[in-house]
Amino acid sequence: MIRANPVVTGIATGHAATPIQVALGWLLAIADNVLLIPGTSSRGHLAENLGTDSVLLQDDEIARLTAAFSQP
Repeated sequence: MIRANPVVTGIATGHAATPIQVALGWLLAIADNVLLIPGTSSRGHLAENLGTDSVLLQDDEIARLTAAFSQP
């Protein structure tokens, strides 16, 4: 669902990041009291998760992501 969402993939492309990095960055941006513990079943996943640190989302991107995943 996340990887195929057009809002996520569009933002990921703009940041030269993966959709997962954008999703993790969004979660970190909207909740300052959350500690993420993403799965790391391979070294590739670990590198991807650590790369989230370089994805700095703008306020408008955070708003677009929030709207994309808000319940109706």
